[in-house]
Amino acid sequence: MSIPQSGGGPITHHDQLAQLLEDGCKPRDTWKIGTEHEKFGYCKDTLKPLPYDGDRSILKMLEGLRDRYNWSEVREAGNLIGLERDGANISLEPGGQFELSGAPLDNIHQTCDEVNEHLREVHEIADEIGARFIGLGAAPEWTHEQMPVMPKGRYKLMTDYMDKVGTHGKQMMYRTCTVQVNLDFASEADMVQKFRVALALQPVATALFANSPFFEGKPNGHKSWRSRIWRDLDGARTGMLPFVFEDGMGFERYVDYALDVPMYFVYRDGQYIDALGQSFRDFMQGKLPALPGETPTLSDWADHLTTIFPEARIKQYMEMRGADGGPWRRLCALPALWVGLMYDQSSLDAAWDLAKGWDAETREALRVAASVEGLQAEVNGIRMIDLARDVVKIAEGGLKARARVGSGGMVPDETHFLNALQESVEEGRSPACELLGKYHGEWDGDLSRIYDEYSY
Repeated sequence: MSIPQSGGGPITHHDQLAQLLEDGCKPRDTWKIGTEHEKFGYCKDTLKPLPYDGDRSILKMLEGLRDRYNWSEVREAGNLIGLERDGANISLEPGGQFELSGAPLDNIHQTCDEVNEHLREVHEIADEIGARFIGLGAAPEWTHEQMPVMPKGRYKLMTDYMDKVGTHGKQMMYRTCTVQVNLDFASEADMVQKFRVALALQPVATALFANSPFFEGKPNGHKSWRSRIWRDLDGARTGMLPFVFEDGMGFERYVDYALDVPMYFVYRDGQYIDALGQSFRDFMQGKLPALPGETPTLSDWADHLTTIFPEARIKQYMEMRGADGGPWRRLCALPALWVGLMYDQSSLDAAWDLAKGWDAETREALRVAASVEGLQAEVNGIRMIDLARDVVKIAEGGLKARARVGSGGMVPDETHFLNALQESVEEGRSPACELLGKYHGEWDGDLSRIYDEYSY
């Protein structure tokens, strides 16, 4: 989750809210790729989650990376809660999930190099303290009570609030992991087209990356339990955003939506002030109960935008949020998929052609079916496997058109990063199918074997 925003002056008129988003527009030749991925850390001997503090801990991981690999500290209330280096940062999700938010990069070759370097550094420090990391969409065995709590004020507020607005919020916070990619847009019109494609086809990403069929030690009946969790988390700030597909969609329409999302907090002087359930509209008028008489800054608005969790969202870039965390190859495949769809206009148009005839009910039904059945899903005659095949083919064409070379010119483009997805489409199987096959087969119901076979 995001760190506090900074640098914004006072908001003196409403137009500044949409302007903050519009300021993210960039010329095509400056578009970047930012990849984020989370993973679970655990103690190698006990297979239990890493605590925050102690000899084998998240803190030891952060300190080891800081001291050996020249990361700079990020602290909150005196606690080490993250690291920064060269435009990238390492942050902590509420249950200690270790997240790399990568630097803005030019191509997928660089993204994959960044992933490799990060996992190598993490593995080296983890090995020395008796820890390991695994990429899955949901914790396969651990209960809520077993999860550590990271010392971040934002998370304490959110934890206290989750049970008031949904049934699965604390599961999301403490026991799920994702991989996502952040991409740029050129204009308001470009943003709208990309936003519609991102939302409509997010269930395809969910199906292709579905990797969480276990929860609390047994199969849960879903290929992506992580996706299932998001459906009953907080209806005011999650979902498929039907308004994005309506006439009049633009930055201002997204602002109207965001203003209606209840607040979590205001960040002041290193502290998170409880504004749970309060209104940013009231804040604009100096009527926020948490800070009576005070009006917001642009940093407050930017912070508020980070507390909205639809399947895709915009800030000064667009985030694709529908995929489970997973193995190394899929950490590179996720950005390759969306870059192929979004960064070539012909591919973007073709992707929209696939989805433009769907209504809101169909889009939501695809989202639900993807979480349950993965690539085996079918909705109103739409077979997910056929849709995924078309989407991956379009993405491949987009990457070929980009023709971004790698490995000193020896690799002609980025298409090979889609190999894992092409294999899934050819086999008709989501990653969860492989896990379930092993669980019911060679593992003979012993889920602890997942750690040896699927850790980084």
